[in-house]
Amino acid sequence: MGPEHNSRQVLLQEVGPRDGLQNEPRILSPEERARLIEALVDAGLPRIQIGSFVNPRRVPQMAGTELVWQRIRKQPAIRYSTLVLNARGLDLAIAADVPHVEIYVSASQTHSMRNSGTTVEKALAEAVLLVGRALGAGLTVTAGVMCAFGCFYEGNVPVETVRSIVEKLQDASPTEIGLADTTGMAEPDSVRRVIHALDRVTRVDPLALHLHDTHGFAWPNLMAALEMGIRKFDTSVGGLGGCPFIPGATGNIATETTVERLHSLGYRTGVDAEKVREAASRLRRLLAAAPEFR
Repeated sequence: MGPEHNSRQVLLQEVGPRDGLQNEPRILSPEERARLIEALVDAGLPRIQIGSFVNPRRVPQMAGTELVWQRIRKQPAIRYSTLVLNARGLDLAIAADVPHVEIYVSASQTHSMRNSGTTVEKALAEAVLLVGRALGAGLTVTAGVMCAFGCFYEGNVPVETVRSIVEKLQDASPTEIGLADTTGMAEPDSVRRVIHALDRVTRVDPLALHLHDTHGFAWPNLMAALEMGIRKFDTSVGGLGGCPFIPGATGNIATETTVERLHSLGYRTGVDAEKVREAASRLRRLLAAAPEFR
């Protein structure tokens, strides 16, 4: 385990403006999304995923991410990031001058075809090239694995598959490695198994987990990861989110609840849970067709 194993500091990335909104029938304007992001920054979230550069025909909720970025009053201490799936998305992120990108490869062939339209092998080869390009352009990068703990379509995902993908991604020297429970199938034992299996290819410090609460296991999974030394997690305001290409894979672990529980256990996040809760309440009203994010 790395030096963060005994740390009481937990680093949260807010993914609500991307993952939280991409399944919602109400499409928010760039102005509304920018105001949401600023409310979350005000709540003390040190990392914000502002959106994704993906095909707007497939994920219309993410159209105009570059406009969202233009409207945000940037804070130097915040790590703003976007998700990219291909070279076109990376080109847009570089052109927009977003400082951090996230590049993920699925460990499931079926999910890879549905999510990215390509095989795992081809997606991985492209991801390695994209990581290199992004680093060369001066961006920092999270390279990650979707369906790292199981797949809705294929069931169990062998830990050897996850380890092999991480090993190849590591060769490109990304800033961090992400493990995503894309389909919400993780359980504490599978979280421990995967993290343990990665001991041979990466330190624990660069690892970050993206957890869904589809079956109510997100918090036990987070606790299992904490015990293994993980100190970086994605959370979503109000627990919104889920992969649009996975039936029923809704609900990320809620930021406000995570913060409250971590604080009760003596961990530090620097996040004001009450401010996040207020942002979640306003966001729900907005998604229910309230006129604007006030």
